[in-house]
Amino acid sequence: MLADVLRYLRCPVCAGDLSAEERALRCTSGHTFDVARQGYAGLLTGNASTGTADTAAMVAARADFLDGGHFAPLAELVAERAAARAPDEGCVLDAGAGTGYYLGTVLDRLTGHQGVALDISKHALRRAARAHPRIGALTWDVWRPLPVRTGAVSVLLDVFAPRNAPEFHRVLRPDGVLIVVTPAAHHLAELVGPLELLTVDPRKAERVADAVGERFTPSGSRSLELPMRLTHKEVAVLAAMGPSAWHTDEAALRARIAALPEPVPVTAAFEMRDFDARPES
Repeated sequence: MLADVLRYLRCPVCAGDLSAEERALRCTSGHTFDVARQGYAGLLTGNASTGTADTAAMVAARADFLDGGHFAPLAELVAERAAARAPDEGCVLDAGAGTGYYLGTVLDRLTGHQGVALDISKHALRRAARAHPRIGALTWDVWRPLPVRTGAVSVLLDVFAPRNAPEFHRVLRPDGVLIVVTPAAHHLAELVGPLELLTVDPRKAERVADAVGERFTPSGSRSLELPMRLTHKEVAVLAAMGPSAWHTDEAALRARIAALPEPVPVTAAFEMRDFDARPES
C-alpha cells in the first residue's frame, strides 16, 4: 500500500516529505500527485516520455506467461538471495518492476519489509499495485533521480531493467545489496533464429559490470537454466512479452510459430549477480 511506503519516498520535485490524501500524494511544499483508482501513484512530471513503456498487450502477455509458473525458479532464486542479504531495516526497491512478480516473491520471504515498485508503464503498475499487499507502486523513469530517500533501500532489484548506478548507490543502504538479473547469451536460443527474435548481447555480463563498476563491487553470481516444453500458444505469449514485440509482425510471427514442432523445447537462461555499494570517497 502507498501509505506504508511513504517514509521511504521523497517528492520528485523538491525532495520534501510526502503524505497521503484522498486519491493523491502531497509534499510539504504543496506538490501534488494523483493516485489512480488501481492504486498506483503518478509521480512523473514535466516532459516525461513514456514511448518505451511496455504496452497493455505486452504486460498482459507477461502476466499470462509468469502466472504459468515458467519463471518461478528464477523468482525463488532472487528471493532466496534477497533474504540472505537483506538488512533488518529499509525497503525493497524494484527499479523497473513490471507486474511486480519478482518483488512480490521477495516480499513473501522478507515478511518485515515493504516494497516499492517503480515502472514507466501504467499498464504494468496497475498489476504491480495488486501483486502484494506490501507493495507501493509508482510511475517513474529509472533514468531520472529516483523519488526515494537516500539510504532508504535494503535490497534493490533490477530484473531485466535499466541500471542507474549513481542513483542506485545513493538510495541503497551501505549494508544493502543490489541484485541484477539479465538474460544469458543463449536465452531462448531455440526460438531466436526460427522466429527472428532479438538476440542477447554476448557481452551483456561485461556491460553490466561496467555500468555499475564505479560505485559497486561484485559480491556473488549465479547462473540458471530452465528447460521448458511450450505449446504454440505459450511460445506466442513469450515472444509478445519481451522487447521483440516492438519489432515483429504479428502475422509473420504466427506463421513462424505454426511451423515449429509442438511442444517446442525452449531453454530460458539467466545470470543473477549481486553487488555491494562502494564506500563514499
